[in-house]
Amino acid sequence: MGRTPYNSPPESALPIKVQPRESPYPVPHPHGQYHGYPPPLPPQHLPPPRYYAPKRWFPWLMPTFIVANIVVFVISMYINDCPARFRNCTGTSVLGRFAFQSTHENPLLGPSASTLLFVGIRLEQEFGFLRIGLLYLISGVGGSLISSLFVRDTISVGASGALFGLLGAMLSELFANWTIYENKCESLLSLLIIILINMALGILPHVDNFAHLGGFFTGFLLGFVLLLRPQFAWISARNSPPGYVTKPKPKYKAYQCVLLIISMIILVAG
Repeated sequence: MGRTPYNSPPESALPIKVQPRESPYPVPHPHGQYHGYPPPLPPQHLPPPRYYAPKRWFPWLMPTFIVANIVVFVISMYINDCPARFRNCTGTSVLGRFAFQSTHENPLLGPSASTLLFVGIRLEQEFGFLRIGLLYLISGVGGSLISSLFVRDTISVGASGALFGLLGAMLSELFANWTIYENKCESLLSLLIIILINMALGILPHVDNFAHLGGFFTGFLLGFVLLLRPQFAWISARNSPPGYVTKPKPKYKAYQCVLLIISMIILVAG
């Protein structure tokens, strides 16, 4: 042991400096500063919510209806056998047994499936087979009921009432979900043109326009019930990351709820 210099503090009193170990976690300072890692981001600087892409359904129900309509049409034409039972059939030399009736008796050679290809498949992709299947069937029943009330001395067959129900549902879906569409006027104008062209077919003789109107209004009301979309703010809140502060939003807007209630009352009362 060596001697301690005069007027120097003893060894036990010498200050010892120790390098502090960095903590793996941020340690708050009394004055609000953080030591170690950078401070966490405040809630307002968190990343925005993930983009929500709506589910796209694989359309199988509408193509099935198309095939079913074609099969029933072919069977009906085979049983009809126009050349063997009637004169002045249309297309006998080409179609043979499947020739059409004369245009004097039936000016329409057959129902067109173009509307069901354009409207039905698009709606099934957006809303699924269950809701669109119910809409298609109920619209067909509604068109048949209206037809039976106003046309009692003529037999009417076909799926036109259900097809017009899809058109009516597409129009009400546009109105009910108006705020989420970007090209609102363009969508409305193109849809109205399609509806007017199909409604103009009702002017032709031997066309049951009451079935068309009944199916159209039935589908129009059902669209407000079955085809409502949640508003974007509600979807964003549900898909936001943890810690992201958002104001709670209702699932549907007020005008959507009003249209839903009015449509339900009319459908039940009707």
